[in-house]
Amino acid sequence: MAEHHADFIVLGAGPGGYACAFRAADLGRKVVLVDPRATLGGVCLNEGCIPSKALLHAAEIIREARHGGEWGISTGKISVDLDTLRARKDGIVAQLTGGLGALSKRRKVKTLRGAAKFIGPKTLEIDGEAWTFDQAVIAVGSSPVRLPGWPDDPRIWDSTDALALREIPKRLAIVGGGIIGLEMATVYAALGAQVTVIEFMDQIAPGADREAVAILRRAFEREGITIHTGTRVTAVNATKPALILDCSGGFTGEIKADAVIQAVGRRANGEAVNAPVAGVSVDERGIIAVNASCETEVKGIFAIGDVTGNPMLAHRATHQGHVAAEVASGHAAALDTDLIPSVAYTSPELAWAGLTQAQAKERSIPHKTASFPWAASGRNLSSGGGDGLTKLVYCPESHRILGATLIGRNAGELLAECVLAMEMGATLEDIALTVHAHPTLSETVAFAAERALGTLTDL
Repeated sequence: MAEHHADFIVLGAGPGGYACAFRAADLGRKVVLVDPRATLGGVCLNEGCIPSKALLHAAEIIREARHGGEWGISTGKISVDLDTLRARKDGIVAQLTGGLGALSKRRKVKTLRGAAKFIGPKTLEIDGEAWTFDQAVIAVGSSPVRLPGWPDDPRIWDSTDALALREIPKRLAIVGGGIIGLEMATVYAALGAQVTVIEFMDQIAPGADREAVAILRRAFEREGITIHTGTRVTAVNATKPALILDCSGGFTGEIKADAVIQAVGRRANGEAVNAPVAGVSVDERGIIAVNASCETEVKGIFAIGDVTGNPMLAHRATHQGHVAAEVASGHAAALDTDLIPSVAYTSPELAWAGLTQAQAKERSIPHKTASFPWAASGRNLSSGGGDGLTKLVYCPESHRILGATLIGRNAGELLAECVLAMEMGATLEDIALTVHAHPTLSETVAFAAERALGTLTDL
């Protein structure tokens, strides 16, 4: 077996992996980046975040066209050319992956295509070749959870299959009402499928603010999407005419579908690299434990991103990647915040960070809430927006912001102000006294703060 040596090697080229590799290279390290794909970017760029957002944009165009009559604008019958749409999506992915390749070359990062596994404490095997290393970063991500006992049938998709956009089924069932399931419901409903979402928990978007989720559910139902919460799929029968899902709980009965998307979450890939051979423990969920500096229990081996557990989000992985590269290069760094924003790019968007009202109550944290309805936002109404909400959770004594939830158009963009406010320890007064442009959606954040302070004049 041919043997090579790496000063700093990163296993996985997703958002965390390539960010880590590039940061380490910028710090003067000789970096090797390993991934089984032909292009950099991991699941997020190739099969997840970016292609899904491209399709969600297409869905928004379709919805805008359908509702144009309300503004006196008629576009006639809408048709979708799947080949053109698919090519557009793939073109965006190719542009971005090509850009990453150029950035890698500019930094002189050596990229290897292959699957890496530990074969010793300081040794990896990559496609039949041995690589020793000084420091390694495990950034191998996660994989879709597959429900046990389901038949092997090409009409049962995971999120990657759904984003391939092979066809638009007449009847689509989505098992799982988290962010991935809801985004796929948004896309396929706009494309013309009759969509049914089945969620085991008592609400879609589990963990998000109930008041905001209720607005999202109503918006989905107006678009013809059927939602069953508190419902379990007990059996799936694959017949030639259709897939038949037996359900119990909130909805009891059969659901017939031409395709089914499994969207019940993701599992960390810690077991994929034989980490225990290097002395790195992997728990029963495939997760590798790390400290705030992304260090595992083994000196010189780090882990970042989905493989370190929830929240499995690209932006968390990116920040962890920077931390790992800096710590490995002798700098002091840590990701010591719980303020990881979450966004469902649905229509309307749902975004949140920090504590929800329910979480504050469960943890017996003193709190109050203040909200501003988007029905009173001039910018929202004049741009065709529907129901929406900006909601702040705050400490009644210090007035510091503890959490924020927004639902409405571009809510994900607005959330950043709230996260920054929480990171900096800003108070309601800080937000309310910051002059926000009018009319904007961002001023709903200031209005919510003013409402808490009793100074609001827009309601």
